[in-house]
Amino acid sequence: MTDRPTALVTGASRGIGFAIATRLAEAGYDLIMCARRAETMAEAERRLSATGARVHAVQADLAVEEDVRRLIGVCQEKCDQLDVLVLGAGIGTGGPIEEVPLRHFDKLFAVNVRAPYTLVQALLPLLRKGAAANPRQGAKIIALASITGVYPGPELAAYGASKAALGALCRSLNAEVSASGVSATVISPGFVDTDMTQWVRDEVDPAGMITTADIAELAMTVTRLSVNAVVPEMVVTRPGGQLHRA
Repeated sequence: MTDRPTALVTGASRGIGFAIATRLAEAGYDLIMCARRAETMAEAERRLSATGARVHAVQADLAVEEDVRRLIGVCQEKCDQLDVLVLGAGIGTGGPIEEVPLRHFDKLFAVNVRAPYTLVQALLPLLRKGAAANPRQGAKIIALASITGVYPGPELAAYGASKAALGALCRSLNAEVSASGVSATVISPGFVDTDMTQWVRDEVDPAGMITTADIAELAMTVTRLSVNAVVPEMVVTRPGGQLHRA
């Protein structure tokens, strides 16, 4: 794209993904972004471009293999190297184990695990080039998971299992590739004030939720760490009696 650092952010049109994409753009990164909905993606692209970043938006449903492959193709075409990969796209569903249909389970794993695995697998050569070009800091993979992948929550077995798998992927990546300058961090927050927590707002006041700015700040901290500092996971919880709970 340019001689500026480049980041790919999935799920970048709203919520935590948009907050991180905004911070990256303001820090001087050019962006490839993807989102499932064309209308929210267009608005996010407009706002991110206003920072002065070059933004290339790709409409993609990461539950669809062809869309994942098309996103990979765009990155390979547009980028000589990749400095940051933010795995922000994700979906959630809840319900008792005996009631959640297997098709919902399969879609959770398609979006929350298979798509990140596919993206990392295909884009590692670009990330290694990014690390080689910036040996002081290397290249960073930042995956957005959930506290339910670390500590159990009722009626969130399928969702928690998918986020636990994403965390395991990041830890395995570090064991395999961090010596080459590419490291992965999974951020696992409790309830964040986004559209995804609308379902619980009758029980949890949004004013007491973690903010998207909190998570974006942690993500930006990871991008500034030296190549010698590998942070496998950050668990972010709400205060008081909600420790170790969403």
